[in-house]
Amino acid sequence: MRIPADRIAAIEARRDELQAQMATGDLSGDKFVAVSKEYAEIEPVALAAGEVRRLRSEAESLALMAQEPDEEMRAMAAEELRANESALAAAERGLALSLLPKDAADSRAAMFEIRAGVGGDEAALFAGDLLRMYQRYADRMGWKVELISASDSEFGGYKEVVLSVTGTGVFAKLKFESGVHRVQRVPATEAGGRIHTSAATVAVLPEAEDADIKIDDKDLRIDIFRASGPGGQGVNTTDSAVRITHLPTGTIVIQQDERSQIKNKAKAMKVLRTRLYERERDRLAQERSGARASQVGSGDRSERIRTYNFPQGRVTDHRINLTLHRLPEVMEGELDELIGALIAQDEADRLAQLDG
Repeated sequence: MRIPADRIAAIEARRDELQAQMATGDLSGDKFVAVSKEYAEIEPVALAAGEVRRLRSEAESLALMAQEPDEEMRAMAAEELRANESALAAAERGLALSLLPKDAADSRAAMFEIRAGVGGDEAALFAGDLLRMYQRYADRMGWKVELISASDSEFGGYKEVVLSVTGTGVFAKLKFESGVHRVQRVPATEAGGRIHTSAATVAVLPEAEDADIKIDDKDLRIDIFRASGPGGQGVNTTDSAVRITHLPTGTIVIQQDERSQIKNKAKAMKVLRTRLYERERDRLAQERSGARASQVGSGDRSERIRTYNFPQGRVTDHRINLTLHRLPEVMEGELDELIGALIAQDEADRLAQLDG
């Protein structure tokens, strides 16, 4: 996508204007903060715009040199033009990407939910494998993982587990993991050696902050009860489990992993706020586009997005038709290639929409 020269000039001019405003020292506290924030956002865009402008000017000069009567000069100009074309194409793409609308949630922490789907005990075991895979990936990225709640399965694994993942760019990296993950393998519980297909569902939600969602106490019904079943640390000993119902939407959150009623309530409110925030994000996205257009970024948790085939040692992401024959490494948290390809496809799709 070619950005018009007047747009480039406007970007650089705005950067210079903001820089001049900050240099005067006349801005009040709030105004200085606002100007500084805008400057921090526009400076990398202006640098990218300046590089495009420089390379375009260089291309014009080289094109003139390529018409010189001196054969050696023409050959040198032609060689430099080829290098310029490659650099300019990369710079144009980089500038276009920097101008794409940003997802305000990309820099946020994420609430990560994994639930066993079809397949019974094997699905729960696979949910546990996915949990370990994402924990390993988080470790590689230097992120912090906090367990919010977990419902263990009788034979290992999890019926459901909810995590909070914090760090740099968490939601931007993980948001494409939402959907149905399918596994094909011989279950440990299968005596006949037959391959079974099971599934687990992943939901990745940007964590809400207190200012994002206002929740009135009158809109909540809070029930306290005795923790029971797997996951309740104070099982059948204290009335510490908490169930919060958000009456306007019918959203229910149950938290019983902590012995403390206060801690359970705090965790439940964190989950509730995040789910209500995602609900509002969905509503706004549908208003803007009528429907979620991007297959990659749809986050539709009913959509099968990936298959992990153990007998063949491969993993396939169906949204971008990418197959990697390195399943063991992927299950150890080496997700960079998959996630990088998904991000690249999303960027290409959004650039294509901009061109259209």
